[in-house]
Amino acid sequence: MTRTVRNIVLSSVAATLLVAPAGAQQVQQRMQRSNLTAELLKDINQVQEKLTGLAKAIPADKWGWRPGEGVRSVGGVFMHVAADNYLLPAGLGTMAPAATGIKPEDYSTVQAFENKELSKDATVMELEKSFAHLKTALEGATPMGDDIQMFGQTFTRTGFLVLMTTHLHEHLGQMIAYARSVGVVPPWSRGGN
Repeated sequence: MTRTVRNIVLSSVAATLLVAPAGAQQVQQRMQRSNLTAELLKDINQVQEKLTGLAKAIPADKWGWRPGEGVRSVGGVFMHVAADNYLLPAGLGTMAPAATGIKPEDYSTVQAFENKELSKDATVMELEKSFAHLKTALEGATPMGDDIQMFGQTFTRTGFLVLMTTHLHEHLGQMIAYARSVGVVPPWSRGGN
């Protein structure tokens, strides 16, 4: 083997060894991103099941109940969750459906959606549609990349994805308390109350 050919072969081997770890690192990062997204989607599916279960279990005559003056009613909390399920994906580049009227740059449009007085059945349907919207946005999201600007704050992409999920848990806890306050046992805990 001539010295030139040997140098070319050695250079190729060296380049392969340098690129392989970087390529492996990229594959690992992609797997971590997809694992995080998959875990968040799994969690959101569970919260959706519980929130819609509560929405269906609470009688329509309790839909206007609220624990105090100036606090959201039962129906109001469900509409708030639906509104934010439409709004928050805008931070990831997925705008709310035009029919909602929600524009991320104008929070009054979110409040207008939230304050719609819908029947129980219409609210449950809106809640389910909003979860479909949220999950579609999350399926295309990556936790890496540019920061997200929303609500006058800066979020990392990972932090924003976590915020989207923890927001749902906040309102799930609220709705469990509301349900029990109006005499409804959460459907998933009826065996043990």
